[in-house]
Amino acid sequence: MRNYSLLDQVLINVDEGMRSLFAAPMASDRDYPAEKQQEAAMSQSERRHAASLMRVNHSGEISAQALYQGQAATAQLKDVRDKMNQAALEEKDHLAWCAQRLEELESQPSSLNFVWYLGSFMIGALAGAVGDRWSLGFVVETERQVVEHLTEHLQRLPQQDEKSRAIVMQMRDDEDHHATIALQAGGAKLPWLVQTLMRANAKVMTSTTYYF
Repeated sequence: MRNYSLLDQVLINVDEGMRSLFAAPMASDRDYPAEKQQEAAMSQSERRHAASLMRVNHSGEISAQALYQGQAATAQLKDVRDKMNQAALEEKDHLAWCAQRLEELESQPSSLNFVWYLGSFMIGALAGAVGDRWSLGFVVETERQVVEHLTEHLQRLPQQDEKSRAIVMQMRDDEDHHATIALQAGGAKLPWLVQTLMRANAKVMTSTTYYF
């Protein structure tokens, strides 16, 4: 394999960031989870609410791309870098699904996605630089919190919106799997204070993105 220079790595990360933020996301060969679900009749307020929740999920996937790419950039072991890069690829499915659902609901992604991407990349790079066990532990805790967040969204989505519900359920299963993989790879349990700060940061992102 080619050994990339520091400049190469910087340019690769910039390219990945531009693709995540501005290019139309492309899913893998996995089926769109909502493909077989019928579009439900919803009131204007229910449709707006569903779109706002899916916008939050879309921004979460933008952040996930940045987080994994930041961790891969500073990971010390090749095996850990590969795991981070693979996780980022799988998260692209979620990004594409959320983008498609937003289009179906005639809504737009968050105008703050650049902020979330930049912040998440820096956090991921810091986690990777601290050490691979802690970086993997960060993935475990992040994905566990995401699973909780998605479970909450399943409760908040309009009951008849089976299309959004199908997407969120598949995302939740995938995120839970990512947490399990990171734990089995040797992820360390993060200190309580770090977990609390992560929850506070996520709360700011989700509450803001719901509206913008």
